[in-house]
Amino acid sequence: MNSTRKLWAGLAVLLIASFAVLLWVGSEINHKAPPLPAKVVTTAGQVVFDRADMEQGRQVWQSFGGQQLGSIWGHGGYVAPDWGADWLHREAETLMDIWASREAGVDSYKQLDEPTQAAYIKRVQKELRPNTYDANDDAIYISADRAEAIAKVAAHYESLFGNAPETAQLREAYAMRNNTVADAEGRQKLTAFFWWTAWASVTERPGSDITYTANWPSDELVGNKVTSDAFIWTVFSVLFLIGGVGLLGWHYAANHGDEMAPVLPRTDPLAAVKVTPSMRATAKYFWVVMALFLVQILLGATTAHYQVEGQEAYGFALSEYLPYALTRTWHTQLAVLWIATAWLGMGLYIAPAISGHEPRFQRLGVNFLWTCLIIIVVGSFAGQWFAVMQKLGLQHNFWFGHQGWEYVDMGRFWQVFLFIGLLLWLLLVGRALWPTLTRKGETRSIVMLLFLSVVAIGLFYAAALMWGEHTHMSMVEYWRWWVVHLWVEGFFEVFAVAVMSFLFVKLGLLQARSATVAVLFATIVFMAGGVLGTLHHLYFSGTPNSVIALGASFSALEVVPLAYVGFEAWHNYKLGKATPWMARYKWPIIFFLAVSFWNLVGAGLFGFLVNPPLSLYYMQGLNLTATHGHTALFGVYGMLGIGLMLFCLRGIKAEVVWNEKLLKAAFWTLNIGLAGMAAFTLLPLGILQLAAVLKHGYWYARSAEFMQQPIVDMLVWMRVPADTLFSVGALMLAWFVLRLWVAPRKAAALPVGQADQA
Repeated sequence: MNSTRKLWAGLAVLLIASFAVLLWVGSEINHKAPPLPAKVVTTAGQVVFDRADMEQGRQVWQSFGGQQLGSIWGHGGYVAPDWGADWLHREAETLMDIWASREAGVDSYKQLDEPTQAAYIKRVQKELRPNTYDANDDAIYISADRAEAIAKVAAHYESLFGNAPETAQLREAYAMRNNTVADAEGRQKLTAFFWWTAWASVTERPGSDITYTANWPSDELVGNKVTSDAFIWTVFSVLFLIGGVGLLGWHYAANHGDEMAPVLPRTDPLAAVKVTPSMRATAKYFWVVMALFLVQILLGATTAHYQVEGQEAYGFALSEYLPYALTRTWHTQLAVLWIATAWLGMGLYIAPAISGHEPRFQRLGVNFLWTCLIIIVVGSFAGQWFAVMQKLGLQHNFWFGHQGWEYVDMGRFWQVFLFIGLLLWLLLVGRALWPTLTRKGETRSIVMLLFLSVVAIGLFYAAALMWGEHTHMSMVEYWRWWVVHLWVEGFFEVFAVAVMSFLFVKLGLLQARSATVAVLFATIVFMAGGVLGTLHHLYFSGTPNSVIALGASFSALEVVPLAYVGFEAWHNYKLGKATPWMARYKWPIIFFLAVSFWNLVGAGLFGFLVNPPLSLYYMQGLNLTATHGHTALFGVYGMLGIGLMLFCLRGIKAEVVWNEKLLKAAFWTLNIGLAGMAAFTLLPLGILQLAAVLKHGYWYARSAEFMQQPIVDMLVWMRVPADTLFSVGALMLAWFVLRLWVAPRKAAALPVGQADQA
């Protein structure tokens, strides 16, 4: 068995084993998730909530934006609080105030002396932490005092999500529109859902002293402290990281040779590729990429501004027409959509280029799929507007409105439509690649890996269809991260690596055999941590301790290949300088170099900063998470999408002279702007929040009291120069793409060999 076959066998075994474990963990989560009881009842028999209340409350929460307005269990937006953490702290303090009023005649327990306060804190922990769920009755039993505290906290939220003047200032601080929930019954049901998320965060699992959410959020008032498991598995994750980097370093030193072809072509081999009608039709995908990118930036600026002005934009009551929950929804969703569109367009362009085969009606299929994508974007966004504005109703929200889950917010109808579109994309790319797949040759393995990644991209979005409207929240989170982590961060990455390697082989710069081995090995290394690394998103989502153990171990391995991105960057740089005619591909390659840099910084350094259980326990849902998110999502996947787009445009508009100065300015402003966002706002704000968590608890770091401090406003305003620079870069890139079609400057007619070197 040769080395290529061994690598294929190793990849197959790895994927089978990894997904088997991932599915087993899913079954464990399903069995051990916090129970959603038939009723919550006092020891005297008074029903406080029932299951219908809690389920309808979750529907209400999803309808106004869900995770886009505040967060639940740490997943979601950053301006409003984490509702479960906020409720939990308020309930504990309200319960102690009730005791203080009845027993000492004071308004607040904080008016008592320190020994009495300490006794009350121990007493409230004994009240809240024991598991009083009775499986036989399918009921949670609580004391009359706790029921009274729940009623008082619920009244606060009913006021907050309505239009009451006493909570107007808090609504502004949280960037909430007035009457976020339109009807009083909906607000009442919402409180039942919030209470249940808080209950799971403080209630200990049967036979354990750790809560269903592994003692998250940090709040010493209720006895939530970091667990020993978080310490232990964080140490092991560091060891796995060091060991993995060492092994990869040894492998690189022992096996890495000069992969460049011994004799480089004198002219550009891709210049002879005939641009087919379907390949030319992919241009409109890249027009949409730029349009969605620009709109995403505009919505991002609007979302950031809400953090300092609450409900308005320079005096205009913007929240009455375009609320924060909606701008953040569209901002995050567009990030995935424009990047995915760039990659989808790349797949449709490169498949006929690889095979030299233009299937019948291929152009029609490309145009039809493009039309479907436009309909999906416009339709899903319209449904979300009607949902957040409370004009759709709960009956239709799940299917046509806002699902409330970050990055997978679109209604189920639009998700099904998108899945069908991805299957069509798979068919179009697959049938164009088929002649190459059936031919034996040195590049067959790379093309096969490319095809399999296309299959995975088409099929794995089905994970977004695995939950229903009333599926347990822990299971929704499990499947949601299949989409966000495995689909976006996993198989698209394999697709991109295979495409880039194949392009360099076709350009005659790499030897096919060595490139094949390198791609397969890189895929194995990446997927070794990538599949089970999904679990690091689920440490505190009502999951068992096995999630922490596996997630910590394998998420550390995700960082291992990123430790050597410098070698990848240098390798790509050498390829870009290999021959004079490679100047034609200078800017796609430079964007690939940026991908290497942000892979190391955004995905590597900032990723490992938040991924281990101990650090994520304190950092989940803070701006440190956003630092990782921004630098990894755009820095890696966005830059990669732009690089792939430019590669396609080089072929589509081969006769046009590129404005190198404009591309250079766009490249540097985008990168410097992204670095400025992280360095001047997200990172320092996250560090301040981390200090607040360590000193006061998670609830405080997300509270209006903390987030409305002058220093926070100053840090948010400090984003303006970087955001402006980033926006200018995007506009220059869009102008560059536009000028390829509008009044382009054509290259002078030269002999083929000279034209290739121009």
